[in-house]
Amino acid sequence: MSRFVHPAGDRHAEMLPQERPPQAPADLNRIHPEIWPRTSGRTDGALTIGGVDVRDLAEQYGTPLYVLDEDDVRSRMRDYASAFAGSEVHYAGKAFLCKEMVRWLDAEGLSLDVASGGELAVALAVGFPPERITMHGNNKSEAELTRALEIGVGHIVVDSYEEIARLGYLADKYGKRPDVMIRVTTGVEAHTHEFIATAHDDQKFGLSLNTGAAAEAVRRILALPQLNLVGLHSHIGSQIVDTAGFEVAARRLTTLLVAIKEEHGVVLPELDLGGGYGIAYTPDEVAPDVKEIADSLREIVAKVCTGAGLPVPKLTVEPGRGIVGPGGISLYTVGTVKDVEGLRTYVSVDGGMSDNVRTALYGAEYTTLLASRESHAQPMLSRVVGKHCESGDIIVRDHYLPGDLAPGDLLAVAATGAYCRSLASNYNYLPKPAVVAVRNGQSRVIVQGETEDDLLRGQL
Repeated sequence: MSRFVHPAGDRHAEMLPQERPPQAPADLNRIHPEIWPRTSGRTDGALTIGGVDVRDLAEQYGTPLYVLDEDDVRSRMRDYASAFAGSEVHYAGKAFLCKEMVRWLDAEGLSLDVASGGELAVALAVGFPPERITMHGNNKSEAELTRALEIGVGHIVVDSYEEIARLGYLADKYGKRPDVMIRVTTGVEAHTHEFIATAHDDQKFGLSLNTGAAAEAVRRILALPQLNLVGLHSHIGSQIVDTAGFEVAARRLTTLLVAIKEEHGVVLPELDLGGGYGIAYTPDEVAPDVKEIADSLREIVAKVCTGAGLPVPKLTVEPGRGIVGPGGISLYTVGTVKDVEGLRTYVSVDGGMSDNVRTALYGAEYTTLLASRESHAQPMLSRVVGKHCESGDIIVRDHYLPGDLAPGDLLAVAATGAYCRSLASNYNYLPKPAVVAVRNGQSRVIVQGETEDDLLRGQL
């Protein structure tokens, strides 16, 4: 029996026949609009993004290459702003952040979440308004908190008792009174991979609602005049396509709001339900409708609060992947094509887990296609792999590609705008690829690719 890796199970377990990859699609050249950037098309057989031929991109900038469709990304920013009109939309910078991305956010009127001093530095470097920044992190350093206080970030989300004490001390030291929120783990079971589910009790983030830790955090903050408690925050995980989890989290958080009013006589004016909205990576996946999410969340919060005699708090959401994920692709050059008889064909490209670790990290699934030309050759079951010294160096686990695929062809992998560049490494001393933005037939570098000199810089 052929062996195929199951993304959620034992990497060496044999898959049952019904678990084999689906039959080859009728048209290997098709560009599924649910998966690829909104401006995608084909010209003379080659994939185009933003009106730019990927062959020209490969010739000008080399491969591997991250390509970001500016119109796609900015249109999704507007989609979220429109769907959540009257609420706050904070882009989760961890998905992908650079100076140009911050400029787009500013121009489209969105706010920003940062999870480190480095992400904060990117935003400040282009003059992003600090009052529209929320500072996250489960282990913020004293230096990070001090800088956040000095520049006056809009919110600091506290994650532990120790941080409450640390922030209170620093706020007193520098004569500040920051607006803070409490990150609450609501116990919601998000239907996603263990490594990206973040609301169950047994993990590093937040303060548990079930154990009473969140309620105790409220007491400790209210006892500190240096801190201004304005709301509660929750994040149940990432790549979630079922809105039921968000609704349960919203209900539990609003119940805590009621308890806070009853115990302390305090009405908190803000509620942050986080992000994690999924996108489609393969043709059989369906991304949640942004407006349906917005309407559902507003309805449940309003219903619970009104029923409890509370004013409806201002709602905040934190999309990251949903904004930048679909608008990005990765472009590779095929190096070798190796047929393993009776199993599959291994297609090796010039990148790998250094520019996309998500497949190795938690079994992410992707869609790829031959980008430099069209082909009507017979399909072959392929595994797209990188050039690193790891058998787990897989980019696309099982996918059908044309049987005449050859060295020098270009492959494009869809929906890599989120987390791929953010999680990139220099494993095996591969330089990180450039990020190029395309729009209206023009391209420009927004993050420079690394060189060997960059890799050696700083070594003594």
